[in-house]
Amino acid sequence: MEFVKLTAIGFVLGITAIIPGFSVATMAVVFNVYDRLINVIVPNVKKILAAWLFWLPLIIGGAAGLFFFSKVFTVLFDKFNIPTYWFFIGVIAGSIPLIYSRVCDHSQEQKGLKLPSLPVIICFVIAVGVMVFIAIIKPEEGAVVYTELTLHVFGLIVLAGVLSAIAMIVPGISGAFILLVIGFYRTILQAVSELNIPLILPFILGAIIGLLVSAAFVRFLLLKAPRQTYGAVLGLVAGSILVLFPGGFGSGTVIIASVICLITGFALSFIFSRQKKEIKSEE
Repeated sequence: MEFVKLTAIGFVLGITAIIPGFSVATMAVVFNVYDRLINVIVPNVKKILAAWLFWLPLIIGGAAGLFFFSKVFTVLFDKFNIPTYWFFIGVIAGSIPLIYSRVCDHSQEQKGLKLPSLPVIICFVIAVGVMVFIAIIKPEEGAVVYTELTLHVFGLIVLAGVLSAIAMIVPGISGAFILLVIGFYRTILQAVSELNIPLILPFILGAIIGLLVSAAFVRFLLLKAPRQTYGAVLGLVAGSILVLFPGGFGSGTVIIASVICLITGFALSFIFSRQKKEIKSEE
């Protein structure tokens, strides 16, 4: 029964991994598997193998969720590009209140204030600056969707896997969002939907490297400087709206669809954030 339950959780995590703005780590916290995941991601083969009854069903479910919904989002990007981006922007904007609640100086609550400290503000400003820089230098829509593997593409996809895996470790930030920002989201999405193994394998390699390298570091940051870490996360998330901005709402009926998608994405993300707060408070 536990195997089936973990497989179902993995399926949800797989779906979450595809949607920019939806944090896999945050969802793992909600399902109470985040701590176990962090503890399993270590450069210790014996410890990893010993926990196979935990991570194997998560991988099976996650792979199923990734494969099925990658086809869905491939169609959305091809047929409804602008509304899809506005949905993602709504999702990202809706997650901001949850992340902001983690950066506030709770010592001020008695005075009726919930303000971030100066170090947190500095981390936030630096992160926003990084995103503004990315928004300025990023290529036009979609960059290039790679379909064939070359040595150059291999290196880029491995790097994309490393960066997205690092992002997935931190609750509140999305690995898919990172792929979207650096221009590799559609490449990986299409590769998964078409089972393009030569492109999928280097991404998996990069993800494994990223997880092993970053897990301990992220644990240290969240333990020693959680507010500053989330201040940086908040800056990355807020600044990402500039990066993802599609240039407008389109024209004709596309405007209506874009506005509906923006509102829907915001509502879903905001409601999910409130539910997560309630779960955390009950614990």
